Amino acid sequence: MTRVVYGILWVLTRTIGWICFRYRVEGQVPRTGGVLVAANHASYLDIPLLGCGMRRRAWYLGRSDLFPVPVLKGVLQSLGWIPLRLGRLDRGAFGKAISLIQAGEVVVIFPEGGRSHDGHLRPPKAGIGVIVSQTGCPVVPAYLKGTFDVLPTGARWPRWRQVTVRFGSPLTFETGGHKEKAETKRFYEQVSRTVIEHIAALGDVPAPKGKDAQTHETPNRPTAGARNAE
Repeated sequence: MTRVVYGILWVLTRTIGWICFRYRVEGQVPRTGGVLVAANHASYLDIPLLGCGMRRRAWYLGRSDLFPVPVLKGVLQSLGWIPLRLGRLDRGAFGKAISLIQAGEVVVIFPEGGRSHDGHLRPPKAGIGVIVSQTGCPVVPAYLKGTFDVLPTGARWPRWRQVTVRFGSPLTFETGGHKEKAETKRFYEQVSRTVIEHIAALGDVPAPKGKDAQTHETPNRPTAGARNAE
């Protein structure tokens, strides 16, 4: 039943996107296999407009305090929302995401950990590396262009601007051999840094600066340790 509802919402959202935001999709997510999609996050519209750009059903890791109404939370969880507690590693949420990917499903994560308040990319969190290390799954970087212009933080009503979703080529990482805690931490940082750089490249915007993102230029090729899975 939830698949039917998801499908109806997919068609409805895509139709609204075409009519109101001249919605376009560039690139695609692999049609089969477990995949982690990593995207920038600047608007409440990111989840529906990213979702209707994929031809597969997806599950979304998102802040647990976004929808405080119990009934609404239950409905949204049945449609694919995975509530994520911030401030520490939420083993329950990440465990569910890992299980879904291992079962061949698509999971979406926003590496910045929350919405950008100015539309610029923020330094990534290490959580994406946790999922990659446990699954070895490919990561598809994605950039949502225009959602901040349509509905920025604090706006009450959307504005009529064009929205484009760009999917990059899948990235894969060598996941074996991380035995020491320091090695594991470096791997997490490498994954998050590499992915945010590719997201920046898709949007033709600067990669974020900060201790979690030590490379500040938009890359022309994958960072060492990652490769395109084609």
